[in-house]
Order: sequence, then C-alpha cells, then structure tokens
Amino acid sequence: MSTVVEVYADITCPFTHVGLQRFVEGRAAVGRPDLTLRVRPWPLELVNGKPLGADFVAEEIEEIRPQVAEHLFLGFDTASFPSSTLAAHALAEAAYDLGLDVGESVSLELRKLLFEEGADVSDAVELAALAARHNIVTAKSTNDVIDAYQTGITRGVKGSPHFFVGSADFFCPGLDIQRDSDGHLHVTADPETFDRFFAAIE
Repeated sequence: MSTVVEVYADITCPFTHVGLQRFVEGRAAVGRPDLTLRVRPWPLELVNGKPLGADFVAEEIEEIRPQVAEHLFLGFDTASFPSSTLAAHALAEAAYDLGLDVGESVSLELRKLLFEEGADVSDAVELAALAARHNIVTAKSTNDVIDAYQTGITRGVKGSPHFFVGSADFFCPGLDIQRDSDGHLHVTADPETFDRFFAAIE
C-alpha cells in the first residue's frame, strides 16, 4: 500500500525538478519504496499571468547547477522551451486517473523531457507520444488544471514545489534560496529541513 505525498508543482520550475529528484533519491536512501508522489498542478503561468521565459529559467539553471545539482539539467535547451504547460499538466492529471504510479511516472518524465532531453513539452506530438507510452487514452482539460490550481490557492500553496505531509507542509524542502542585493541567485542545500520533511512522512 502506498503512502501518498502531495506536492503542488510547476513543470518549468527548475527548483521543482531538483526537489522531485531529491525526493526520489531520498526515498531510495531510506528504503521507502511505498512513498508515492501525487504531483498536483501549480502552473506558474497562472500565478504570474504569463509563462516563465526561457532565458529567465536558463539563468536560474546556471546558478542552480554548480551550487546543488551538477548532475541535472544536462540537456536543457532554451530553443525548445514550452510556450505553455497547461496541456502537459492536463496529461499528468489524466495519468493519475490510471493510478498513482502512472501519474508519478508521467509527472517525472515530463520534467526529464524538458530539463534533461531538451524536448518541448507543449508540443502536441511530444505529449501524444508520452501518452501512448503510458497507455493514456482519456484526456483531461485545462479546466481540470485550473480547478486543481484554485484548490491549491485555498490550501495556501506558497510556490513550486510545495509539499503536504499529513498536517505539515514544506515549501521547497532541501534548498535554501536567496537573492542578494544585486539580484544574483544563491542556492544552497538545506539537509536539516529535508530531513524534517522526510521525518514527517508516516
């Protein structure tokens, strides 16, 4: 039986990619294969009123990689950055209708495609191929994504990724994110918070 860990997350957020990978590595390290992610939509294009820009995300990645994630973002390509994430979020929601394991797999693969393989996850052909690999035939609509996002607002989601574990919640556990007076991003590992996050999972 799975223990579900909920997280509201955007697909184009590089901090989310790091956070989800750390979760996967963390559950393996502590021997908890029963832990399963329920990744819920938190599209930053709805939060901000427009999609994230490719150059902005690239600048964040340039700061993140040498500081905490040298093994990630190896195939990121600004030329194939998605114009929207709503269809990709809708596909992930449809995947969860087939089971928690399918939903988690699709959620992780969407980010792998974007950040490690340089794919455009707003491209209909790319999404159709991903759906076929996971036998997803029933689509969700962008209205389902918007509804999930609005539920996140009522739950007090602060940003991406925001984890919910029982009565506790953790925004971006494992990373300390700061900007200096010149606007430069500084990201450091925060293992203490990450350990508290994992300890809160029953």
